[in-house]
Amino acid sequence: MFIKKDLTQKEKRHRRIRKKIIGTDDKPRLSIYRSLNHLYAQLINDITGKTILFLSTNSKEFKKVAPSYGNIKAAEALGERFANLAISKGVKEVVFDKGGYPYHGRIKAFAESARKTGLQF
Repeated sequence: MFIKKDLTQKEKRHRRIRKKIIGTDDKPRLSIYRSLNHLYAQLINDITGKTILFLSTNSKEFKKVAPSYGNIKAAEALGERFANLAISKGVKEVVFDKGGYPYHGRIKAFAESARKTGLQF
């Protein structure tokens, strides 16, 4: 049986981006993961290796706020809620890691909503 070891194009893009982007205490890395049905966002301090904040469209507190979870409206609501939580934790500037995804659709809606709420990147 043959095991394929080649990386997909998305994985190659993500590794190339991650070489350049580093989150610190002052500017943590805002990492996005997009699955077929959900969006996941987290703030990461790469120096200490700790996650500062995590929120997804799959979490219980988000499901109370937004009834839908896999579309652009949900991404906008997630971006707004995420930015509010980040600002309440004292984070105002972040480094945006779009995870190898194109800046389009749900990723763009999340980013613009977070910027509009007051998060700078």
